[in-house]
Amino acid sequence: MQSFAMLMLRSLFYLLFIVGVVHVFSMEGYSQLRNSDYGEHSTTEYMHDAFAFISCVVFFIAAKLSQSLRPALVVVATLVGLMFIRELDAFLDEELFDGAWQVLVYSSIAASAFYLFKQSYPIKESLIEFSRSASAGIFLSGILVVLAFSRLFGRGSFWEAVMGDGYVRVVKNIAEEGTELMGYSLLVIAAVELLWQVISKRRADKV
Repeated sequence: MQSFAMLMLRSLFYLLFIVGVVHVFSMEGYSQLRNSDYGEHSTTEYMHDAFAFISCVVFFIAAKLSQSLRPALVVVATLVGLMFIRELDAFLDEELFDGAWQVLVYSSIAASAFYLFKQSYPIKESLIEFSRSASAGIFLSGILVVLAFSRLFGRGSFWEAVMGDGYVRVVKNIAEEGTELMGYSLLVIAAVELLWQVISKRRADKV
């Protein structure tokens, strides 16, 4: 009964989180009206960056707390970290040097591979354990939305075809950036859910 109540409480928290995300996304349009562009320097883009960073950090925290899940979570956290770096590609190229984001991507991959190579706990078993968690399904859904659905759904050629002479680029941007934001929101939920699972297990083991 207690676990069911906690599930309902977490579900309510996630619902309120999504409602809040949609509200902020909508307020950008309400405040800027016809001047809305949902482009590179929009609030929505900044939320992409923030959610990717938060997810990456939370997954790394969970990895530190769980030895059996650590190899799998290092892989997961690194993947989200690469997505975060990719989101900042223009900023990094402008503020550091051209191709800076690529250097960071390759360095992150190399560091992760080196760490996993030195890990004593079997990676395969760790990945299997992670795949059995509720977080894994949410994580995979988020990845598919961000990397596949939002890109395909936001194709300019599709929106030009269905809107014809009435094509408005901001509508295409809203569709693409909105679905991408939903994907990143799922990654945050997956990370929080996994951290909750790890903490709950540690508490149970101490009893």
